[in-house]
Amino acid sequence: MKLKTTWDLSRLYYPSLGDKKLMQDVDTGDKAVDAFVETYSKNKKWLSDPKELKKALAEYEGLIKKVSPSPLYYTMYRKELDATDKKAEALQNLLDERYTKRGNKLLFFDLELAKVSAATQKKFLAAKELEDLHYWLEKLFEHARHNLSESEERLLSLLGDVSFGRWVQAVDNILNTRTVTWGGKQIPLNEAQETLKTLPMKQRRALHLVVIAAYKSVADMAESELNAIVTKKKITDELRGYAEPYDATIMGYENNRESVLALVEAVTKRFDISKKFYRVKAKMLKEKKLTYADRSAPVGKIAKKIPFDEAAKIVGETFGKLHPRYKEIFERLLQNGQVDVYPKKGKSGGAYCSHSVDQPTLVLLNHVDDAHSLLTLAHEMGHAIHSERSKQQRPFYEGYSTVTAETVSTFFERAAFESLVALLPEKERLIALHDRAQDDISTVFRQIACFNFEKDMHAQVRKQGLLPKDALAALMNKHMASYLGDAVTLAPDDGYFFVAWGHIRRFFYVYSYAYGQLVSRALWGRVKADPAFMEVVDTHFLSAGGSASPESIFAACGLDLSTPAVFLEGLKGIEQDVLALEKAVAKGK
Repeated sequence: MKLKTTWDLSRLYYPSLGDKKLMQDVDTGDKAVDAFVETYSKNKKWLSDPKELKKALAEYEGLIKKVSPSPLYYTMYRKELDATDKKAEALQNLLDERYTKRGNKLLFFDLELAKVSAATQKKFLAAKELEDLHYWLEKLFEHARHNLSESEERLLSLLGDVSFGRWVQAVDNILNTRTVTWGGKQIPLNEAQETLKTLPMKQRRALHLVVIAAYKSVADMAESELNAIVTKKKITDELRGYAEPYDATIMGYENNRESVLALVEAVTKRFDISKKFYRVKAKMLKEKKLTYADRSAPVGKIAKKIPFDEAAKIVGETFGKLHPRYKEIFERLLQNGQVDVYPKKGKSGGAYCSHSVDQPTLVLLNHVDDAHSLLTLAHEMGHAIHSERSKQQRPFYEGYSTVTAETVSTFFERAAFESLVALLPEKERLIALHDRAQDDISTVFRQIACFNFEKDMHAQVRKQGLLPKDALAALMNKHMASYLGDAVTLAPDDGYFFVAWGHIRRFFYVYSYAYGQLVSRALWGRVKADPAFMEVVDTHFLSAGGSASPESIFAACGLDLSTPAVFLEGLKGIEQDVLALEKAVAKGK
């Protein structure tokens, strides 16, 4: 298989920023929106007649393709590959404004449809003509309780960036340009944070103090930023009628509130599992007590180097064993220039998968020839397979919930992990077992501890009007200690990690990690017991897109999330991994 290791944007999108078709596509989209608005802002039969609504929704859904986001995606992706591409950035800013205005023109349609009478809603939901759009309409009517007037929605949309985005960006900009002194030279703060994981104990703890001091130096700004955006959320929640600060996120992710709260409660009650892990980790590091700097410290090194060609072969074969079509998708994306593999100057860090209706699925990696990079490849290509399988759905349903996305990625990553472990010598398998358990602890227990922190933070800001930086740091330490346990000693200043934790700016997003990890473990257990079950997972989950709620999708796979049973099953699996690690460490003595 001949691999392309860079995005081929000139083939997938446009030959250049100056290509005439780029702006022609933008103009075509604007005209299509104007024509739709002209028709349906005057003719209101679609608000009462199911047949007229079916026709209107068919045109509305067709707009998703007519108003192609390709020009905007093209500029975004160019910037991802080269942060110095100012021409792409300038065009992106101009297109952002046009696309926002375009979206605001269409606000009336959803808002007016959402606010039809209860009797009309029942008529639409019972109409045979609209049967295939039942879930879409059901969601729309559910969200209607929290919609504002069209003018208010426009105002919130226009002010969203300046009342939230630019506050967050200000702190990001400060952190991204801050440097610290280490090893006799100045290095970027973000690089210092990543370097921590690679250092011996004494150096790691010393650099950690430098990093935390840098975060603390930004705390005055972060205090203002967090209090501002949390207060802005409070105001917005009150306007929209959300009872709890996490309700908007749960509804946005299409989850059942009770199942999410059951997840949080189940994990919180089993923090004993994560506490045990850190006691075992302390033994592996031969330390009586760990510090916050040590929470992700390596206990050894997997020496095996895994060049990308080899990683692609391992992951491709692993996916093929689950189902031949997954290997086909994997290889096709690699051959088509839809995966950008290696780190380079100016390229965005990290890894992600990006997709949208009528757009190519793109994966960004920063592969460095190690075991972690192999697992990242499997994780992101799991997202890609989900995206490609969801393309079977109609445009309204081609997208999917954040929690189902996190379930897919961790499922495929677990499959690749088992393939990786089989290649390692026995000594390195213990390291891999530790690393796998540590990832699970972070994904499940750390994220739910963060969810609990967010609940407290929002409650206290709403009650007191302001939460000072020292109180934010103390609250962060309280909740980190709740899952780390007595094997880890936290210094007062460790809590200033809140300055850099981006997830708490994406309010309550973190629960999706734990949800996805625990559900994926349950699905993986069933596939391991019966490989034929993969067809059930593919049909009812991977191919479902957003055609049903996550709870309904997983119910079709035999998982009942109306009770904590599935979450408890996943937690039991993590506990068994930690016990196996503990046993292996004791045996090694």
